[in-house]
Amino acid sequence: MTDLARSLPAGLPRDEVEETAATIGGAQQPDGLIPWFPGGHADPWNHVEAAMALSAAGQLGAAERAYGWLARSQRDDGAWHAYYRSDGSVEEARIDTNATAYVATGAWHHYLSGADLGFLEALWPVVERAVGFVLAHQRPGGEVCWSVEPSGAPAGFALLAASSSVYGSLVAAVACARTLGRDWPAAERAAERLRSAIIGRPWAFAPKDEFAMDWYYPVLAGAVEGAAASRRLEAGREAFVHEGRGVRCRSDGRWVTTAETAEYALACLRLGWVGEAEVLLGWLADQRQEDGSYTTGLVYPERSEFPAGERTTYSAAAVVLAADALAGGAATATVFGGREIRGPAGRARARPRAAGRR
Repeated sequence: MTDLARSLPAGLPRDEVEETAATIGGAQQPDGLIPWFPGGHADPWNHVEAAMALSAAGQLGAAERAYGWLARSQRDDGAWHAYYRSDGSVEEARIDTNATAYVATGAWHHYLSGADLGFLEALWPVVERAVGFVLAHQRPGGEVCWSVEPSGAPAGFALLAASSSVYGSLVAAVACARTLGRDWPAAERAAERLRSAIIGRPWAFAPKDEFAMDWYYPVLAGAVEGAAASRRLEAGREAFVHEGRGVRCRSDGRWVTTAETAEYALACLRLGWVGEAEVLLGWLADQRQEDGSYTTGLVYPERSEFPAGERTTYSAAAVVLAADALAGGAATATVFGGREIRGPAGRARARPRAAGRR
């Protein structure tokens, strides 16, 4: 493997991460589509996340087949539908703006993972159309409507986690453009307006404070940085982190999910909290299956699977990406650390450890 050839933290051996990546490749269809699980449905955001995990694992050909599927299935307006069946037909026609934008994050990550410039040039029209669609649905205050109906009517509100993801994708899109020698001032301005909304206009987003993604995504995507990011993660930790288990999907629930736990680990790494990220990935051993796949989530204290028997490619992908970043994988660390856009930065000091915690 490429980046994963580096040493991994104790409790997450390289061969286990390779095994997990193989479960994603095993679920990929001949046409390139990566469903949630064999025979299940797919959505563009998680499809890209899975492709990024394949790239991190050195499976560049499989990842490029995934981007080929996106290129072939893209609508004329640049978007993708919310859900697709395994046969490629549309299951839900609604459009999620953050899912449409995410192809830019994937393209940038794949290029940094070792793809040649020809890949980026070939995918650029796909990225440009997708981001153009999203920019058309940015509101005057900077936030982005979270979805668009098949009729073209935008949703009447924005979501913080979704808009944060869009921000990260706009940063990646600008990086792609610059690498190709293009200027994209409209995307740069849109990113700054969106970041300003995330930081300074919390009332612009529908209240979803009970969801973990609203807690950590502004940090994970790079919109909230520095001391403000540290304060944000510290403030929500008690509500969302189930000690010894992982991150709850909702603060008012008992469902601990693999994807949220791994993504929160990535957010911690953005701040240099290496010890915290190691601990979080170690806790996910409870969700790991013999073949290297991961359950979507477990309900505690009974430790029952929910949904029962479900092992998702997006859960596996989140683990692979977090492990790759923790191991020093340059592409993943750049995309989720923002180094390429904001300039090289020294590694932040590790977070002080609370008593009884690593």
